Amino acid sequence: MARLQDIIKDSGVISVKGNSDLAISAICSDSRKVVAGSMFIAVKGYASDGHSYIAQAISSGAAAIVYEDETALSEQLAKAGNPDICLVKVEASRKAVAIMAANFYDNPSRKLTLVGITGTNGKTTTVTLLYNLFMGLGYNCGLLSTIANFVGEKRLETANTTADPITINSLMAEMVEAGCEYCFMEVSSIGMEQDRVTGLKFKVGIFSNLTHDHLDYHKTFAEYLRCKKLFFDTLPEDAYAVTNIDDRNGMIMVQNTKAKVVTYSCRSIADHTCRVIEESFEGMQMKIDGVETWTRLIGQHNAYNILAIYTTAILTGADKEEALVAISKLESACGRLETLHGPKGLSVIIDYAHTPDALENVLTTLREISCGNELICLFGCGGDRDKTKRPEMAAIAEKYADRIFVTSDNSRTEKTEDIMNDIKAGFTHAGLSKALFIADRKEAIRTAIMLAPEKAAILLAGKGHETYQIIGTEHRHFDEREVVNEVFESIA
Repeated sequence: MARLQDIIKDSGVISVKGNSDLAISAICSDSRKVVAGSMFIAVKGYASDGHSYIAQAISSGAAAIVYEDETALSEQLAKAGNPDICLVKVEASRKAVAIMAANFYDNPSRKLTLVGITGTNGKTTTVTLLYNLFMGLGYNCGLLSTIANFVGEKRLETANTTADPITINSLMAEMVEAGCEYCFMEVSSIGMEQDRVTGLKFKVGIFSNLTHDHLDYHKTFAEYLRCKKLFFDTLPEDAYAVTNIDDRNGMIMVQNTKAKVVTYSCRSIADHTCRVIEESFEGMQMKIDGVETWTRLIGQHNAYNILAIYTTAILTGADKEEALVAISKLESACGRLETLHGPKGLSVIIDYAHTPDALENVLTTLREISCGNELICLFGCGGDRDKTKRPEMAAIAEKYADRIFVTSDNSRTEKTEDIMNDIKAGFTHAGLSKALFIADRKEAIRTAIMLAPEKAAILLAGKGHETYQIIGTEHRHFDEREVVNEVFESIA
């Protein structure tokens, strides 16, 4: 319970009609969640406009309405019978809901050491590793990620890379209540553009890399970059901006930040550096800031992820030696280079790689450690998403894999055959000669494993941690681990 006048502070209020000392029991931007005494914030979304649900919110017991569209409000009030209700007009309801959510929950991000990471690839792995690292060091922590949210050891399912601001602040308030000291969260470009993290106070912001993704939403790479950069532009002076200077956009990200810039690199001189000495399917021997350590993770991209979490740990007060020991015990996030070993010495690697750069990173890693054995790549592309990356992924698969299986991913409302044809356009004649097109992903996996020679490495790219496929608008159960183990049992 909080007072309306405290909730709306610094949120861009234009006018208040009614009692500003009103006690508010809950705030929401979804009219279906309104209960008696709630404040309903009408947000103009991309799929729908919250102003269209004001009357419904009032009928459910809303005590106050936050809006920005006067005309839409008048129509809805008339529909609801012009009730005596508190009305708050704001400049932009999308930004207002984020600030009001922070105020309603008493600004929980200010009571945590909040670490956010943005970039195209590596976000989920990095925040998960950070969470596991700090939990291993004895701290109570929270996690907000694509795979799951955690409050201490309590797991909660998640729907978006960056949740809505009410959910974020509610979870952070729960973390504070549970005695958490740290919170690690993914920050997406879409989340930045939609003001989902506005009002949060970050102690550390991390940039991983920037490659081709989400152009179906952002339209241009320049706009995608701008939205990522917004995260660092808005960091406070007492924060750290940790950036990967091996990425060509690494210094662009932090050129306007007020935060203290800290660099990391696997190839150049930087504040923190690392070098991979040796790697196999079991892990990597690395030298971080001149000190040798072992990690169970594999791949150059994971060397960057490890270096990013080490840098963050040092900046937030962890002992260097203790951090390196804890890093050596870490395991990869679910569906990130997750390896299943089977009969005939086969290795099936499940990875979320769904962008050209991510696919190339994984295939390059597997090529280097497969010791000359056959490398098989199975992948598809999501429907209703950026179509321009489909032929690019084909070209990358052709470059690194000995055999290729093109199949379905989350086709959504597109036909799988149309998606596969877009991918097909990226192959040369030589690529097509080693590619098989099987629309049914389960059948494609089965065929790939059955045809694989001894000691082959088989990459299943694109699904990673997901245990479903989206066909049309329906989520259908599909866990690649189950499929792989079924095939392994049949050939054992």
